[in-house]
Amino acid sequence: MMRLLLATVLLLSAALRVQAATPGGTVYFDWFEYAGNDAAFEPPLPAGHYRNPILAGFHADPSITRANGKFYLVNSSFTYFPGIPVFESVDLVHWKQIGNVIDRPTQLDFDGLSVSRGIFAPAISFHDGVFYVVTTAVDSGGNFIATARDPAGPWSDPHWLPGIEGIDPSLFFDDDGKVYLLNNDVPPGPARYEGHRAIWMQQLDLASFNPVGPRKVLIDGGVEPAKNPIWIEGPHIYKRDGWYYLSDAEGGTGPQHSQVVLRSRKVWGPYVPYAGNPILTQRDLPQDRPLPITNAGHADLVEGPDGSWWAVFLASRNYDTRHYNTGRETYLLPVDWRDGWPVILPAGQTIPYIVKAPSWMQGAAKQAPSTGNFMERNEFDTPTLGNDWLRVRVPKQAWANLRERPGSLALHPLPEDLDTLRNPAFLGRRQQHLRFEASTEMTRPAAGVAAGLAAFQSEAYWYFLGVRSVGEDRVVIFLEARDGGGATKTLASREVAAAAPLGLQIKGDGGRYAFAFDTRDGQGWQTLAEDVDGTVLSTDRAGGFVGALLGPFARDERALRSK
Repeated sequence: MMRLLLATVLLLSAALRVQAATPGGTVYFDWFEYAGNDAAFEPPLPAGHYRNPILAGFHADPSITRANGKFYLVNSSFTYFPGIPVFESVDLVHWKQIGNVIDRPTQLDFDGLSVSRGIFAPAISFHDGVFYVVTTAVDSGGNFIATARDPAGPWSDPHWLPGIEGIDPSLFFDDDGKVYLLNNDVPPGPARYEGHRAIWMQQLDLASFNPVGPRKVLIDGGVEPAKNPIWIEGPHIYKRDGWYYLSDAEGGTGPQHSQVVLRSRKVWGPYVPYAGNPILTQRDLPQDRPLPITNAGHADLVEGPDGSWWAVFLASRNYDTRHYNTGRETYLLPVDWRDGWPVILPAGQTIPYIVKAPSWMQGAAKQAPSTGNFMERNEFDTPTLGNDWLRVRVPKQAWANLRERPGSLALHPLPEDLDTLRNPAFLGRRQQHLRFEASTEMTRPAAGVAAGLAAFQSEAYWYFLGVRSVGEDRVVIFLEARDGGGATKTLASREVAAAAPLGLQIKGDGGRYAFAFDTRDGQGWQTLAEDVDGTVLSTDRAGGFVGALLGPFARDERALRSK
């Protein structure tokens, strides 16, 4: 009996020690779990097929190149850090992120910028053993080129391109050794209408990264200038059978988005549009179609080892006609050459979720966690954070690590809230499904610290499921929101006995979200708020070009909040 009593006392003493808030304000997250279950991914995958999108969740503006028997792909990252993810694949289906072009705080600074500024539409190329990524740091330096011998990094600091304005640059390496820089910029004369842009080209001295010679317009307005086409952008040149093919996006990145193509016998043109343009769009389809994919465009083409051609492009999976919290995702389709012209998808056809795989695909198309329905659990038991974790803007100090308490993520709270234009103590991973669950287990925050899970679309649109200590043995669990109105609202709160540890959960289903907690008292998940408006996290409502992120956040409320 005495041994049992002593054991009970020791267990209670240990529980009380764990229950106490961590001194110094550090909050520890023991694990993070994400699970997605979308209707679009439920049908079984036949042998020899793959699933679209190939990169689910916010992976906008894909660009691709083939090198050394493999394929490499990059995406826009805007003001997230690390920036410009680099993916590798041997078969265009199975992708693994191997690094980032922007992975050092010294390379760029995004302070003061909204999340949808920063890195726009990087384009990757490979030439003579060197990888090149050319892109635009919007409102944060302009156009630049980064280089690497190994696509996993390290990548060089930016080589800035003086005098090159506009966005969406790409490089074309011609057979005669000349290198050309293409990009979107203002038209040569006064703009005739809103969205009137042009595609420009100039030769580039690769040794010095300096543009040389005349800069000329290849397309003014678009493929049908009389119709006032908007936002001609994302240019790429390919050479095939003696023809130069110039492919561009048109129509903006919303429902009118499309891809067009022109060709010429000379690199400087004149370029003649394909009579069957656009070669990719979803704008001509009924809005009430099931499981819609919209916004398709911004394509890049690549040739496979068997001579087939393939296109990667962005598109979005919508709910309620116009909303999409998962952002612009990366898709893959074969290219059909018709009478010397590349066609990605004939008019009136929907983008398929299941597609016949490339002939050289290796093994079955087990694509999780890049796409499909899956569950992924992060135990924080590795030396460094995985590539899928993002920070909002570039950190000026180290506030997250996996070394302080092995097996846990240590988050040191900062005074910055989620509405800051600097770097808050928030780590996010992409929301990849319309229907998902994200959960974590964390220690009790110290007095003056709020910590928990955030669902983040931008500094003006987010939810924070937080925990705050109130006294020795009580905590308040609360739900805060920003919905673009300029003020943070508390939507729900509940005071409960402090738990060790405490579970938090965010669930989403299209435009409805629910927030719950678990005090580990045997009651399981308890709902704090349900049927919450998830369109707050929709790109269409919030504006910009990104998708929602989910993850741990810690805020130091002991100091004056910084904006």
